[in-house]
Amino acid sequence: MRDLSRFSFGATSAVTSSLALMVGLSQLDVSKIALIGALLIIGLADNIADALGVHIYSESKSKNYSKLNTATNYLARLGITLIMIFFVVFMPFMYALIASIITGMFVIALVSYFIAKEHGLDARRIVAEHLAITVLVLIASQLIGSSIRNILHV
Repeated sequence: MRDLSRFSFGATSAVTSSLALMVGLSQLDVSKIALIGALLIIGLADNIADALGVHIYSESKSKNYSKLNTATNYLARLGITLIMIFFVVFMPFMYALIASIITGMFVIALVSYFIAKEHGLDARRIVAEHLAITVLVLIASQLIGSSIRNILHV
């Protein structure tokens, strides 16, 4: 794990974006096909936009920025999103949501742990902090989905 930046942004972004989408849309009773479509849009199109943003930002900071970082971040995000799509395709939605949340939290915890260890920080504190922020994203997504359902009386 020498250079966590090669996949840490992509993995974190995939987890938070995909789970937020799944949790928010779960409040709106969307179909599996709509959810899979939304996840694919995030996993492919939005992923390219994020990868480009990271690439341009990184190039502005350093002439030596590797295109490998852009590619590995993209592939990490795509891979995690595809795992969540796999869950949605092959499981009832509630089980897919639970499996995705467990997988996502594991990814956040693992990346956070390695970052903390690499920088000599308290791993428990860093992992707890990052998991807490992820939970806040999920709560906000659930509230947004619920609010839309209540306002529109869907």
